[in-house]
Amino acid sequence: MNDDVPLAPPDFAALVAPAIDRIFISAMATAHEFGGTELNQRYGGPAATGFLVEFRSRAAAPGGVVSGPGFAAVTRYRDSVECQRVLDKQVAHAMIVRQGDGGFSATDRGRSFLADLYELHARITREIWDGYTARVARLVGMLGLLLTAAAEDADAAAFHAMAPPYEPDGTPSAVLLLNRLGALRYHRADAHAAAWGAAGHTARSIAELTPGPQRQTIELETNRRAGMPYAALTAPERLALLADLAALPG
Repeated sequence: MNDDVPLAPPDFAALVAPAIDRIFISAMATAHEFGGTELNQRYGGPAATGFLVEFRSRAAAPGGVVSGPGFAAVTRYRDSVECQRVLDKQVAHAMIVRQGDGGFSATDRGRSFLADLYELHARITREIWDGYTARVARLVGMLGLLLTAAAEDADAAAFHAMAPPYEPDGTPSAVLLLNRLGALRYHRADAHAAAWGAAGHTARSIAELTPGPQRQTIELETNRRAGMPYAALTAPERLALLADLAALPG
């Protein structure tokens, strides 16, 4: 198989994105349903934990800091004033501390919550992907290559806020997979933001843009930019990646 079509990196980026979204979103929703709500309440509820869940793979690391620009990139579609209010609530719950550039880091209590969250994700992913050990291991390896390739994209602000994900010794493969999928999704998000920004849009105007030639052009540019990491894989490897993702429950 060669790299002509349809598994050339830009085409593959469009093809694989829904598969990545399906696996990641389903696993996170299952974790929330079967333990996440109780865990959140134990630490003060969503007002105390909200952004820590989202930024877990950076904030859980010893000395891990979410930068102000990185936070802004990840939350680019949300109301910035409301986001700051949410951070204020988490400060009040002693879960995070502010950084001078508008970012934050976790307190000892916040890191305790994140350690418990990692344990919850380990339990849930072990259950939902039971019997898929070989596929999970292959995906973890391929995603490691993709994250390394994506790290070469200096303009991917949201991605760099999340990657590399914190992977302490002994982290189960299924948790590695969950967090690596989550990090890679942000590279595509950055690619989309770069595409609509180059077309003269804002976060608000792109959300209001109806289907048509302009949106199609932006999507094609998104795929071109998002395809960059997939050049690190051969076409057969891309096909194997897609097959393994398709086989996972979710």
